[in-house]
Amino acid sequence: MLFRRFLRHRPRLDLEALRLRLSRPDALLWHALLGLIAGLATGVLIVGFRLSVEGFQAVMLPLHGENYEALSLWMRLLLPLVGALAIGVIFVRFAQGIPVLGVARVMERMEYHQGHLTARGLVLQFVGAAIAIVSGHSVGREGPHVYLGAASGSLIGQGLALPNNSIRNMAACGTAAGIAASFNTPLAGVIFALEVLALEYSIAGFIPIILAAVSANAVSVAVFGSAPVFQVHPFLLTSLSDLLPVAVLGLAAGALSAAYIQALQSCARFGKRFPYFWRIVLAGLTAGLCGMLVPEVMGLGYDTLHSLLAGQLPWAFLLVLLLVKLIATSTSVGFGIPGGTIGPALFMGAVIGNLVAGLAGLWVPIDASHASYYALLGMGAMMGASLQAPLAALTAIVELAHSPGVMMPGMLAIILAVVTTSQLFRKNSLFLGVLRANGLDYRANPVVELLRRSAVGGAMNTNFRRQPALMTRAAAERLMGEGPEWIIIETARGPSLLMPGIAIASHLAHDPEAQEIDLLAIPAERLELAPVHLQATLKEALDILRARGVEALYVQRPIAPGIDHIYGVLTKGRIESAYRY
Repeated sequence: MLFRRFLRHRPRLDLEALRLRLSRPDALLWHALLGLIAGLATGVLIVGFRLSVEGFQAVMLPLHGENYEALSLWMRLLLPLVGALAIGVIFVRFAQGIPVLGVARVMERMEYHQGHLTARGLVLQFVGAAIAIVSGHSVGREGPHVYLGAASGSLIGQGLALPNNSIRNMAACGTAAGIAASFNTPLAGVIFALEVLALEYSIAGFIPIILAAVSANAVSVAVFGSAPVFQVHPFLLTSLSDLLPVAVLGLAAGALSAAYIQALQSCARFGKRFPYFWRIVLAGLTAGLCGMLVPEVMGLGYDTLHSLLAGQLPWAFLLVLLLVKLIATSTSVGFGIPGGTIGPALFMGAVIGNLVAGLAGLWVPIDASHASYYALLGMGAMMGASLQAPLAALTAIVELAHSPGVMMPGMLAIILAVVTTSQLFRKNSLFLGVLRANGLDYRANPVVELLRRSAVGGAMNTNFRRQPALMTRAAAERLMGEGPEWIIIETARGPSLLMPGIAIASHLAHDPEAQEIDLLAIPAERLELAPVHLQATLKEALDILRARGVEALYVQRPIAPGIDHIYGVLTKGRIESAYRY
């Protein structure tokens, strides 16, 4: 009987111990295991998303999955409009005020909500992005993949009631896994998560993210294969003079990135004048008109991207393609279509690279390998500048094409593009632009990030006792025999004050005749108390101390309706000691 009861309660006890262990930032083994789980879940979800989108495209479009060019003129107008109407109806009915999805939403939830994402947002992102891509809106799949990955990790952590530092870590793992599974670029996924989410590098934080990226990429490779996403002819620099067009490309991509960010911000601000449904309809109408004019901009545009990487295209076509792609993407994303911005940035980067290849061809002979080389560099420069993530962009183009020869010129092009966008045009990243256009913000602070890496369970003092304010001398002597460091004083309001245990021992020594001890009256330092949940991070604990104007916290978690279990106490000095440690 006792053995059966032990077995029945053991899983709960083990999970409780796991939560306390995960409260510490150095719980490497468990965080690594959770990262692996988050990666596998992300990989399965993204494979499902891609199969759904590609399956619908195969049924709807003739010959191949992105052959929007084969549709009639009126179909190219109506398809994005019908898709926008469907998205509008779904989001008006079910979104409940979610202002933005994709990478920007993940950043906002990481900054202000401890990485907590909702199942509602996951379903809306999956369905909304799938409809947007299939119906020909000029959006990418990478942003939705990042959101789906982050939401997968976050929901698993929330389902296990893990501390918030672990939930944030799992959301970051899902972010890396989303990029890894989307592009078959595991290293770029890891660096993207670190750069874009402004995470601090540490072994304990880095290893789970790597495992998540690897496991998600493995799931994707098992279904879609391991071939590079883009086939590019190997190319090596033969002289330093070849760097001049690369420098021109970096400057041009930086200017185009600034225009891209500005266009998205302007469309988002303009769209605020209309109710959500009508601005989504406006996005569908604009996408349809752009599709009528230049059908190559519809959908992900990977078929056109392959053509841009295969050889030099006519200048007039490239200029029109670039302008229409910029308009189509800015209006779609700016007006609220739930798609990504990274894919269109890569598309426009390939166009600008192809244009620079044509410009360089006026002075030196340019063959197909040169054109594809400049297009690939343009993709990296545009991605790095628009996202303000140069290392992720460099790693992405190397992994996308399995072409290490682009590394040195890629560094030059990407850095020039990033500096041009941020310094010459004073533009922040695309994601920050989307957040601020929607009335949100994001600020990364290294001290705050350190406090978020630990939960209160890893820093609390567990050497405490709970006592009513009045107690007998015998009870006080028995209590001092246990040697508690802190005493929580219970009043009619519940746990109210915190005092050092040594104060009771001192009073007993100085007043040997006292038979009744009033903990509210004896000489002692008494700190006002407020509750903090066991899930909370040290940053949340510090915020509660400041907001409530108290001097200490007791760490608690509900274990039954109306019943809270207290795990420990936490003072401001204890938080500062944990930070210094």
